Amino acid sequence: MAESNFVDYVKVFCRSGNGGAGSAHFHRDRFTVRGGPDGGDGGRGGHIILKGNRHLWTLIHLKYRRHLFAGNGENGGSALKTGADGADRTVEVPLGTVVRDAESGEMLFEITRHDETRILAKGGRGGLGNDHFKSSVNQAPRYAQPGEQGEEGWKTLELKILADVGLVGFPNAGKSTLLSVMSAAKPEIADYPFTTLTPNLGMVACRDNRSFVLADIPGIIEDAHLGKGLGVRFLRHVERNSMLLFLIPADSKDIEAEYGVLLNELRQYNPELLDKKRLIAVSKCDMLDDELTGEMKAALAKLSPVFISSVSGKGLLQLKDLIWNKLTEDM
Repeated sequence: MAESNFVDYVKVFCRSGNGGAGSAHFHRDRFTVRGGPDGGDGGRGGHIILKGNRHLWTLIHLKYRRHLFAGNGENGGSALKTGADGADRTVEVPLGTVVRDAESGEMLFEITRHDETRILAKGGRGGLGNDHFKSSVNQAPRYAQPGEQGEEGWKTLELKILADVGLVGFPNAGKSTLLSVMSAAKPEIADYPFTTLTPNLGMVACRDNRSFVLADIPGIIEDAHLGKGLGVRFLRHVERNSMLLFLIPADSKDIEAEYGVLLNELRQYNPELLDKKRLIAVSKCDMLDDELTGEMKAALAKLSPVFISSVSGKGLLQLKDLIWNKLTEDM
């Protein structure tokens, strides 16, 4: 998933089709000079439909196609012929796509299953033909219903990455390096903050042919929930992970305090995130000798972190086992 091709937010203008007008026709043939009403109904306007596709990981296909239009319904005809429905417009989106009204910000729905379909903009109903309005009092109605107007407006589509485990940490905590070592993913890695600007996914292989999906979430800083750094733009990706892996480097000034800041940012953004399963890993432990590692383990006993090194491979097998056990403990 190339970084330049990853799009997780788009704003689109939707206009569904208008319903066709009903017909105000009267039956005529060579044997009937003044027949009764036989006007057919108008066809339904086309819907704009979103469909879930588990093979998509980005909204890039909507980045340069921000106007979605559906077809209009056809008018009713004689002999009670109903007009054809307008053509629906179906757009496939990744699982985890959240749809909101652009003006109010109200959440409309979320696509979470493969082949799940939801109507983004409903087509207008077709008008009734004059046959529906005949009665003993009015046997020759010369009117019919017009078609109903379709819906139009701006909608926003946000993608929340679906993964088993989300990596949470400050910039330069070693998240991308860990993902590259534990999976076949190739995220950009550099020794400066905010190298990762888009989430990266990797499939991690465990014992006995088991596996899980690991997501590298861009770095979070203090007050991210207020918009600092990359702000809440990427905090939403944490919401769809089954569990969270907090990564804190061994050279941090205060590991416990840093963990507290990360927890607080998640709490301020969405308190429910703290209900997720979580593990703590201390990264870059190749810089520590055995004595210093022992001292840090004693000092951080109540957090029970895993000490790992992506460079030397220290603790990675243990980390995989712990993650798998956490993911499956309620199964």
